[in-house]
Amino acid sequence: MREGAGRVETVVHAERFIESVGFASCLTDSRKPGPSLYVAVCGRRDAVMPRNVQKDPESSHTWLLKDEILRRGKVYYGKLARGKATFLAPRMIPFFKSVWGIPRREERVRLSRTAWTVLRVLRKEWEMASSDLRADSGISDRTLFTLALDELQAAMIVVPTDVIYKPKFTYLWGLAEERFPQELSRRISPETALREIARCFLDSAALTVRGELARVTGLSRPDAGRGNRALVKEGYAEMIAPGTYRKLRL
Repeated sequence: MREGAGRVETVVHAERFIESVGFASCLTDSRKPGPSLYVAVCGRRDAVMPRNVQKDPESSHTWLLKDEILRRGKVYYGKLARGKATFLAPRMIPFFKSVWGIPRREERVRLSRTAWTVLRVLRKEWEMASSDLRADSGISDRTLFTLALDELQAAMIVVPTDVIYKPKFTYLWGLAEERFPQELSRRISPETALREIARCFLDSAALTVRGELARVTGLSRPDAGRGNRALVKEGYAEMIAPGTYRKLRL
């Protein structure tokens, strides 16, 4: 969270926070680098998640805000690289899609058979609850079904669109392109995407150390280095030690 940023209390505050930082995790705390909605809700840079999160009002409030955010559909939410629950400001969607997305013409080849089966069903219905989607896909193994959804989220093809708690807990799933058609249709070169992801992180952190950008975003270390070095070449940042970059005042 940026210095001077106010404590996040409402869904509108949460959306503004995500827009300001570009991308953020959901429930990470101060022990992990990168912007976090939980830390923003706490309003403390040193916020640490308690062991018993079920009784923690701040983690519970963060989780409820997450539900409202995905329902409103103004901010991208899903399990992205390495299965990490991540929020993206709309302006950052094209850059993340350039790195992790799969072109539609390559989906059948690059997706697992299970993920491809789930996607074909969802493309016919556009929005389905987990149980209905699993039944229509003919996937009896819950673990395989969950892995397929995680794979489709990581490729930025499928997103959760709502969460329902009664009569039973379930997510509703939809196509990312339906919610963010313009952002996902933009073509961005991989080099531009790496540079802008690195810029977004450095804008928030001001300083990044070796391996930090890779850990936060899920980029490989070589790709994270390429993004940071592009900022140095541009004159936006300086390398003060191997793998350590600092934003320059422009």
